[in-house]
Amino acid sequence: MLKGLLSVLLVLVTLSSVMGKPDATTPKKEKRIPQTLSRGWGDQLIWAQTYEEALFWSRSKNKPLMVIFHLEDCPHSQALKKAFAEDKVIQTLADEEFVILNLVYETTDKHLSPDGQYVPRILFVDPSMTVRADITGRYSNRLYAYEPADMKLLLSNMQRALKFLKTEL
Repeated sequence: MLKGLLSVLLVLVTLSSVMGKPDATTPKKEKRIPQTLSRGWGDQLIWAQTYEEALFWSRSKNKPLMVIFHLEDCPHSQALKKAFAEDKVIQTLADEEFVILNLVYETTDKHLSPDGQYVPRILFVDPSMTVRADITGRYSNRLYAYEPADMKLLLSNMQRALKFLKTEL
């Protein structure tokens, strides 16, 4: 009797282990990229969640704020995002010296759209909460627009924002 119970138990354990294994023909789900505050602009960076939080961090850490306005479905925003995320020098500088925020919506602060509401655009705000309207991109009709080819200019503007921080505050 004991041998019979052990045999049945062994058969049940074998069946449950075979049934519990995933089938090799089952299609695997596509790997999902986690949604973070970075929205793909640099997952290893620490991003502020709101403009108000970013201003607070900027003041308390005495670091300039870099605000990136973009849209998820805009091809220009996507191209700039890819270039920004792949540029290691910009990523390092942003991580060490800036409070960073990316927004897919406009804020109520009209100073953040001095020449209109377009995307992508990048503005700098110093810890005294002054929007640095003098740090611009290369276009005269969209002063704060950048393209993937403008990464050297963006890096230069980030360095200017840091220089202004040291000389003016």
